[in-house]
Amino acid sequence: MLSTTRLVCTWLSALGSGVVAGVFFAFSAFVMQGLARLPPAQGMHAMQSINVTAVTPAFMSVLFGTAVAAVAAGVSALLSWQKPGSGWLLLGGVLYVLGGVVVTAAFNVPRNDALAAIEPARADAALLWERYVSGWTAWNHVRTVAALGATVCFILALRASPE
Repeated sequence: MLSTTRLVCTWLSALGSGVVAGVFFAFSAFVMQGLARLPPAQGMHAMQSINVTAVTPAFMSVLFGTAVAAVAAGVSALLSWQKPGSGWLLLGGVLYVLGGVVVTAAFNVPRNDALAAIEPARADAALLWERYVSGWTAWNHVRTVAALGATVCFILALRASPE
């Protein structure tokens, strides 16, 4: 039974972390740059709207459901360390949970909350927006690399597994 659970959790982790990596990559590759090209008030309004609409059941299910699957897969790796791919499985879980979820909660969400409190018509809004884009995007790069790395690890775990 553990083998089936491990296999399902690994597949779910690989797929979910790949989807999340794609979302994060889009923001790093072009969304934030596009928003930064707008006049500051417009860019801020757009990002404030994105931050509200991003908290959907679909995205939250993938983001946090993948974390649950990754933790379960990591625990499975620890419980059956002798099985091929266990190291990749554990590393994938750590990368996804720490780099994807913890970084989001510790660095991106607080920036989003601070941005939500700023009125785009404020005199210093342009400076605040510039700082937001720079800091938020830097941490998003970390999330992107971590989620992509997790995806690779889960794929390598699947390849190593004879199941």
